Amino acid sequence: MAEISITSSFGAQRHNWIRLRTMILLRWVAIFGQIAAITVAQYMYHLQLELGLCYLAIGASITGNLFAIFIFPENRRLSENENLLMVVYDLLQLSFLLFLTGGLNNPFALLLLGPVTVSAAVMSLRSTVLLGFLAIFIVTILAQYHFPLRTEEGFILRIPNVFVFGNWVAFVIALLFLSAYSWKTTNEMHTMSEALQATHLALSREQKLTDIGGVVAAAAHELGTPLATIKLASAELMDELADRPDLAEDAKLIRQQADRCRDILQSMGRAGKDDLHLRKAPLNTVLQEAAEPHVSRGKQVHFEHADPLKGRGVQPEILRRPEVIHGVRNLVQNAVDFSRENVWVESSWSEDTIAIRIVDDGDGFPPHLIGRIGDPFVRRRKSEKERSARPEYEGMGLGLFIAKTLLERSGAELSFANGSSQYSGENHPKRGAIVEVVWPRKNIDAAFSDIAEIKGGNIKNPTH
Repeated sequence: MAEISITSSFGAQRHNWIRLRTMILLRWVAIFGQIAAITVAQYMYHLQLELGLCYLAIGASITGNLFAIFIFPENRRLSENENLLMVVYDLLQLSFLLFLTGGLNNPFALLLLGPVTVSAAVMSLRSTVLLGFLAIFIVTILAQYHFPLRTEEGFILRIPNVFVFGNWVAFVIALLFLSAYSWKTTNEMHTMSEALQATHLALSREQKLTDIGGVVAAAAHELGTPLATIKLASAELMDELADRPDLAEDAKLIRQQADRCRDILQSMGRAGKDDLHLRKAPLNTVLQEAAEPHVSRGKQVHFEHADPLKGRGVQPEILRRPEVIHGVRNLVQNAVDFSRENVWVESSWSEDTIAIRIVDDGDGFPPHLIGRIGDPFVRRRKSEKERSARPEYEGMGLGLFIAKTLLERSGAELSFANGSSQYSGENHPKRGAIVEVVWPRKNIDAAFSDIAEIKGGNIKNPTH
């Protein structure tokens, strides 16, 4: 059964991205805001507040900030527990101020959403859930228990109970929705970032392997002349030192080593020239090269292509682009991993398109995941039967995402399906997973491209 099964490590490390300096700065902003709000309420609106307790709560935050500034370095990265404790303190301090100033009757109660929503972007799911439930508990308490807001004349400022209940419901819904939304979107953004980075590394590796042949060919060519000169000079020395056997032996050794270097460079040069020549190759040759690491893994890999005599024309030569080879290789790997005995790599072409299909005889893609195939870090729990059948297998992980990204970069369109929906009969061999890749012919056919253009920064053909 074709599937993806990998976990991302970034979720357990995001909390380490926050510096203590950032949290201190945010807390200073909150402190100045709280002082400003109390000052305006006291002197502009003449509200009767528990000023001693209010300033005690604010003073505790000031003390904590000064302690952190003088004890710890500003560039210190907070651990998960440290970050959680700081946010819990800020939540409790703000809640205490609201308790002293009217509870949910105070419009500043809206600020309780801030710590939970922001922390959801950098903390683990466990910490986010813990903060969410703590905030809901605090809002519930503040709805019932708080010091009333009194005017200078002693009148109590409060909103009707139905609005207090409505505020409580709105807070609970907002806390659940905003924290879940913040955590999920941040999680997906960083998952995609890591997946794209892995794709870039895979493509860079494939590009280096492709480029090395050109470098080898150039090196063999450039070193050929000085080695020939060494060989000629050593031959002359052997003739002149015929009457001095000890020195003549050294000259003979120099000539032998020059011959050895020549043989090595000739073999390297052939490999490099072959690589340069195969900047383009027949379609099936490229497919066989891509599948080669997986053809000897105990499964039969069959290569099928259209018959030129049936109006399809001569097999096209395509560009040996690293993203094409690596992408197809990952697709073949996935098929081999989940097939029972056979994998088919089918190729076809027309005047406008070049297409390949990779089919296996396994159980196929899980139907509920077909629409999500190609997303990074898609997971599905394996059943006990699958674990017992293949306990060592952990899945391709990023394989299908990397393959899809690289092949789409080359201009291809990918589609995923199961053979059971295309072939009738329960015993049909091609009832497993199907991946179809279709390129516009102008994007990959070597006849439409200048080979010099795809050399990029490689060494060009040396001039003599």
